[in-house]
Amino acid sequence: MTQHFGKVGVLYGGRSAEREVSLMSGAGVHEALRSAGVDAHLFDTGKQSLAELQAAGFDRVFIALHGRYGEDGAIQGALELLNIPYTGSGVAASAVAMDKILTKRIWLQHGLPTPAFEEIDAKTELRLVPDRLGLPLILKPPHEGSTVGITKVAGYSDMRQAYASASHFDETVLAEQFVRGRELTVAVLGAGRGARALPVIEIVAPDGNYDYQNKYFTDDTKYYCPADLPKGVAAQVEAIAVQAYRALGCEGWGRADFILDAQGRPWLLEMNTSPGMTSHSLVPMAARAVGMSYAELCVAILADASCKLRAPARTKE
Repeated sequence: MTQHFGKVGVLYGGRSAEREVSLMSGAGVHEALRSAGVDAHLFDTGKQSLAELQAAGFDRVFIALHGRYGEDGAIQGALELLNIPYTGSGVAASAVAMDKILTKRIWLQHGLPTPAFEEIDAKTELRLVPDRLGLPLILKPPHEGSTVGITKVAGYSDMRQAYASASHFDETVLAEQFVRGRELTVAVLGAGRGARALPVIEIVAPDGNYDYQNKYFTDDTKYYCPADLPKGVAAQVEAIAVQAYRALGCEGWGRADFILDAQGRPWLLEMNTSPGMTSHSLVPMAARAVGMSYAELCVAILADASCKLRAPARTKE
């Protein structure tokens, strides 16, 4: 059934701040594909070159990279040049979704709900930002994931240290209104009008702190799938997730993160175009809720692998 995939590369590791998570994701995907009869091979883009990637002779690749150079359009562009079909979103959608500021601007243009924000840098008068966005607020580097560099600012005096933490990764930083509520996430599979949402997951982290440690390395965080929501609210959140995914031009698979406030209003936070696939990850959990095993999910994502850029037809001289 899976032999038509040919020789498959699982791209993992990479050079981003999320390398450790990507190593776990890639190992899981590789094992799952092998168990399904796929001729899958691990390829660490953080240690192996593009020349080695071309020489490997992969017929298609599964991108299990997270963060810079793997989720931001960089590796997607290289794969387009090498004419190797790949999983997930294309160059433009990957680059846009990786930029949280640009993502929020596009969502606002589409009338989608996302917390108020500002783009700040070293020239910004930091003490004035809380006056405009309120306290507490969130500072985050716009090109990182897995909560890397994120700080919750409780008071004016916290702004400078929070900016320093985020600006270690990006000179321009996203300052975002803090919305108190329930943390939700929705996985989306497919492309265009065929895109569909998987069941909503609610995340309940210790003390409400869903940080890097609580995401990947503890068993203290609780997950509820499907989330205990009124049917109408769940349907609304799933619909917004699909709209947000389409607005960015995503395809293959992705995951939208939300906060549901006390009034039952969902607020979009970010879109992940190469979500985690570790033992603690959320997309496999949502897939299980609809009867899809981890291996079946990996095979389904791999089946949609393609090059997204099309060269124009040549005209006769």
